[in-house]
Amino acid sequence: MTQVHETAYPRLKLDISAQELNSIYTPRRAELEFVTDQYRQIPKRVFMLVQLKLLQRLGYFVPLASVPPPIFAHICERAGWRTPNKTAIKRYDQSGSKSVRQQALRDFVGIQVMDETAERWIKQQAMQAAQTKQELPDIINVLIEELVQRRFELPGFTYLFRLARESRAAVNDRIYRSVAGNLTADVIERLDQLLRPGSGQSEWDSLKREPKQPNVREVTDFLKHIDTMLALAEGLPSTVDIPAIKREYLTLEARALDVAEMRQLKPLKRYTLAILLVQTQLEKAMDDVAEIFIKAVRGLHNSAEERLRQYHLQQAGQVERLIGQFREVLTVLSTDGSEVERVARVEASLDGNLDRWITECDEHMAYAGKNYYPFMLNNYPGKRSLLFKCLEAVTLRSSSQDGSLLDAVTVIQRYRSSHKEHLDTEESGIAALQLDWMTDKWRTLVFGRHASAAPASAHRKYFELAVLTAVMDDLKSGDLYVEHSGLHDDWRNHLVTWEEYEQEAENYGELVDLPVEPHAFVAQLRAELAELLRDVDRRFPENGSVDIDDTGLIIRRLERPKPPPELETTDHFLTSEMEPVSILDVLTETEKWLDLHRLFGPLSGFESKVDDPRKRFITTLFCYGCNLGPTQTARSVKGLSRKQVAWLNLKHVTEQRLDKAIARVVNAYNRFALPRYWGSGKSASADGTKWNLYEQNLLSEYHIRYGGYGGIGYYHVSDKYIALFSHFIPCGVYEAVYILDGLINNLSDIQPDTLHGDTQAQSTPVFGLAYLLGIELMPRIRNIKDLTFFKANRDDQFDHIGSLFRGTIDWELIRRHLKDMLRVVISITAGKVAPSTILRRLGTASRKNKLYYAFRELGRVLRTRFLLKYINDAELRRTIHAATNKSEEFNDFVKWSFFGGDGIIAENIRHEQRKVIKYNHLVANMIILHNVQKMTRLLKRLQEKGFVLTEEVLKGLAPYRRSHINRFGEYMLDLERPAQPMEHKTEFGI
Repeated sequence: MTQVHETAYPRLKLDISAQELNSIYTPRRAELEFVTDQYRQIPKRVFMLVQLKLLQRLGYFVPLASVPPPIFAHICERAGWRTPNKTAIKRYDQSGSKSVRQQALRDFVGIQVMDETAERWIKQQAMQAAQTKQELPDIINVLIEELVQRRFELPGFTYLFRLARESRAAVNDRIYRSVAGNLTADVIERLDQLLRPGSGQSEWDSLKREPKQPNVREVTDFLKHIDTMLALAEGLPSTVDIPAIKREYLTLEARALDVAEMRQLKPLKRYTLAILLVQTQLEKAMDDVAEIFIKAVRGLHNSAEERLRQYHLQQAGQVERLIGQFREVLTVLSTDGSEVERVARVEASLDGNLDRWITECDEHMAYAGKNYYPFMLNNYPGKRSLLFKCLEAVTLRSSSQDGSLLDAVTVIQRYRSSHKEHLDTEESGIAALQLDWMTDKWRTLVFGRHASAAPASAHRKYFELAVLTAVMDDLKSGDLYVEHSGLHDDWRNHLVTWEEYEQEAENYGELVDLPVEPHAFVAQLRAELAELLRDVDRRFPENGSVDIDDTGLIIRRLERPKPPPELETTDHFLTSEMEPVSILDVLTETEKWLDLHRLFGPLSGFESKVDDPRKRFITTLFCYGCNLGPTQTARSVKGLSRKQVAWLNLKHVTEQRLDKAIARVVNAYNRFALPRYWGSGKSASADGTKWNLYEQNLLSEYHIRYGGYGGIGYYHVSDKYIALFSHFIPCGVYEAVYILDGLINNLSDIQPDTLHGDTQAQSTPVFGLAYLLGIELMPRIRNIKDLTFFKANRDDQFDHIGSLFRGTIDWELIRRHLKDMLRVVISITAGKVAPSTILRRLGTASRKNKLYYAFRELGRVLRTRFLLKYINDAELRRTIHAATNKSEEFNDFVKWSFFGGDGIIAENIRHEQRKVIKYNHLVANMIILHNVQKMTRLLKRLQEKGFVLTEEVLKGLAPYRRSHINRFGEYMLDLERPAQPMEHKTEFGI
């Protein structure tokens, strides 16, 4: 059964601070007058006053005998009355006039008891909550919120639990009937065949396969797998109406079950889970093929760029020779003599071999201006078959009326087996194509440098490369989408309708404090930018750390503030006094504080039959969070087998539940006083670090900046040092795409509204989207000379900073598309689409998607505004530097805690890889919480000895302490070891 402490159901705390007593249980004059009017006898006034304060706090009545004595004592002291003894309290609880007293208290507080009408209403709310929630605590929390808003007395927790459980069962049964209730005999036979056990790997297990490192053989085999899934998916009922949360949980449950477990389910549920897994795996497979295609084409571009760089280095002598020869020709032409004589001397200087010099010039010009496209032919033959197989596997669709690129794809597929170097444009149909999507560089290679407006032939391979490149760009921008896909589907289908937009726009504008009427929005933003421009220009001469010269802005480094002399002493004291402890003991003690194992029930939602769930959870967390692996963990921690460790991870643990556990750790951490000296919690920084993977993995990719194969762990770290959210993304992905997801999906009490990032966060679309989401983006700036500043008005003139500006904002573009941008933002806040989904589409310039240009233009305003503040405020630059340093320190700390298996993630299944990152994130946060607990206790002890702790000293500390933690050796999982209580109430009195 779900426990009360897993929900928001209010309950009495056994340990309560003096501050909480004062703020919650101090009676007001009106309350004292009320109870005085009710009773003449002091004891009865005391009892009624205590019940009143508890009713205000809890929303329901509790027996007074269960009230902690400090609450009784505080209320009586403030009222000036004597505290009654236990016998009198017990007699009052048993008195017969309870209902009359309770009704008087309800009337005073303004709450009511639920009647039959209210019970019907709360059952409807439970059914509605169960539509979008799967976990019982989440449904119960929704009911509690609704009851509090309607001013109803809270019923007993058992009643809410039973109501939530029944509602979830009813909603799930309705889903099962809607999906599997009317299946044809053919579909049932197909699904039964899928779940039929065999001697080897079953079809059900084969359905869950993941693609390995993409090569022609693997892709060919994977495409056969897709054909099988397409055959399985044919004729299956649509499941698009199932809420996303429900669909995700049911799919996770299906993935965790084997054939035998599936066959034990009731038919309706069994077929529903099978259908959802087939459809989900088909979506993932289509995404995989699209990703393989994009990576392959991008790889051709990357290798061609590298070959161009090598070519330029190798041909430096040839360039010098061509320039020298050109100078000689000019010298000859400048000498005296007749035209015939000068031409003769020119020919002599060229050795009479004009064709050779023209050829060398043409060769050089072909690669001039960073034109690496000709080099793509070198590696293309080895990738051609793979790319065409990918095109063959997916069904491409245009998200607009423009289908010209799809017509070009049809042409290259028609001539896939051709060996001709050139195609006749009329015969092949190329002449009839609309080629607006083809750039001038490609056009020159395809049709020749001197091709006429209607060229007669086209270079076949260059034409194929031009088409494949355009398909890659359009898939990334969303101009093309893939049928049956998830990640690469038509993202516009996930936006709220215009009717929903009109209903929500005004409320959203009030929430983020922005006008939503286009003219008012533009006028406000334009006035703010213009005023800031004038202010920065006026104060620029006083800005001693910034100058402008012929090369652009020069920003001098700030001097690092010297740490207080007491900091080293304090830090040394903490290091020496922190008792050595095993990392397993740290996890055990922290888990005992928070009861994290209760968040990890079975995926089916039924009660767990796991023996000793705390031990099983801690062992599984240690296994995956520290990267020991199930086999090594079973050897190191006695009493559990490898299968027991892996079983809990498969059957009970999901990314969503790990996120909830992370949030619970963050919330406990946030209750301590010490982190308040490190930050306010209103800002966070986002940064990534590379994690090693084995090469035989689709997510694994060679990273040029980091070196080696792997993926990126991307973390959002609070200014209080603890990480709020984590992602695991491919190396080749633009990291800034995911920068906003962490704040949108953050479940903790620490809710930042300012976000720092590395240099990738300088993207203008990211600035635009963040602003509309109410997030202040403040990234680290490098190469500021390469960034463009924009004026608010074309006629603006500045005395000191005028040379910075190279453009003017197109306010009309922002005004025209503001509603389109707000529709996207409201869709994000409604949970219909993720910020990363939008930013992936906005990361590639699109000739069709006007939304890209609108977000880019809005981002130019916001980035210019930020850059102006950046150069004008030295303290802001220092703050950004400190925030990004915390991210880098966390990256180092989180890798330190991932010490097993040489730091290589051994999992080859992507959702398991993402879980490993979150396991490790949870382990790191638990260590940080444990460290803060120890630091708080030691610092208070140091202060009690007479050592003066200043705010500057506490600010200079950090929780990433590791010298006292033993990661290696024999691991003893001792659940009987006494755990010190959390001392989050400790204040330092500074």
